[in-house]
Amino acid sequence: MQLYGSTTSPYVRRIRILLAQVQHEFINLDIYQGAGRDTLAAKTPTMRVPCLDDDGQMIYDSRIIYRYLAEKYRYTPLTWDQENQLTLVDEINDSFVALFQLSKSGIEASEDALFIRIQKERIQASFKALDEQVKAGHFDTWNYPAICLYALIDWVEFRELHKLSGLNQLKAFREKHVDRIEVTATDPRQ
Repeated sequence: MQLYGSTTSPYVRRIRILLAQVQHEFINLDIYQGAGRDTLAAKTPTMRVPCLDDDGQMIYDSRIIYRYLAEKYRYTPLTWDQENQLTLVDEINDSFVALFQLSKSGIEASEDALFIRIQKERIQASFKALDEQVKAGHFDTWNYPAICLYALIDWVEFRELHKLSGLNQLKAFREKHVDRIEVTATDPRQ
């Protein structure tokens, strides 16, 4: 089993954490240029990470990879509430990735631009909902939704994308899990 991705992607990190107890090879790629970009193009037409090669069976997208692994290793199925939690996490991730890529591309858009405004509104509303869910105990178990939430919060901190002001439950959640061995082993700061 080979997992293709980058060490800084929160989508890749969630799968790396999930696979901590499963024998696999992680192939770290520079997904934006050179040989890494060529390898990515050869593995997935989406040109996005992660992608998983399990003995020739290619799986794209972290949500689908999770579903594949859950079926293969008989993980407890996610509830609809957990699926909704993942949607909130993924919406924040997707919005920040879009904003991050705009910035890395040197494209400066006005704060009033529709695209920017929509991303920021989505981020704020979803963060608020997740903060409330953490407070209500919905992320007390270290499972796939919790792993995804951790990868998101830590990536936001790592890339300095958001100050998380007023999101004290999310900050406390990150601190609670920062020393887990699978978390430290996949830290993008290394």
